[in-house]
Amino acid sequence: MKLYSYWRSGTSYRTRIALELKGIDYEIETVDLREGAHKQPAYLEQNRQGLVPTLVTDEGTSICQSPAIIEYLEEYKPSPALLPVLPEDRATVRAMAAVIGCDTHPLGNLRVLKYLKAEFGQDQAGINKWAATWMIPAFETLETLVLNNEHEGEFCFGDTPTIADCYLIPQLYSADRFEVDLSPYPKLLKVRQACEELKAFQRAHPDNQPDAD
Repeated sequence: MKLYSYWRSGTSYRTRIALELKGIDYEIETVDLREGAHKQPAYLEQNRQGLVPTLVTDEGTSICQSPAIIEYLEEYKPSPALLPVLPEDRATVRAMAAVIGCDTHPLGNLRVLKYLKAEFGQDQAGINKWAATWMIPAFETLETLVLNNEHEGEFCFGDTPTIADCYLIPQLYSADRFEVDLSPYPKLLKVRQACEELKAFQRAHPDNQPDAD
């Protein structure tokens, strides 16, 4: 498989984590968002939306949008599972992921931040404040969900990583970038510590990507 990825993209990061947890062999094709590589005709042939990531399967099918890719990987290689067995538990994990994927991450991606700078003249302090405005409610929610679910363990939901962890860890990385105070979320920090001890998360980390700078 081939993954079109940008090293610091949160959506690429979460997809790399899922691939690594699944133990699926893949190669990285870097897409430099800062240079506009995602808008070039060659890339648009793979992803009409012009965003990362894109996964190209061994059969040559291009899959866009990280939620669709991760769900595909779960079906393509069911073990190790990134979703619990029971339907209600699977729904809980998906909801945790959606707190990040639907309500938080889209407000802090590169094109939004560029718009804030270009159209509203925001400096880095303003960008950091914007990021914190949307991240803090998400972390507050997830801290409660992790603490209060019936499967409390090392990770977001139990003692093995799930899709929820794939989403959480990149968002915490982004929070560090934008100087968001994470001290009010000790449970999330413990989850991050557990994840950081796994080679899958280490290999997927932005600093370990071929295009990192």
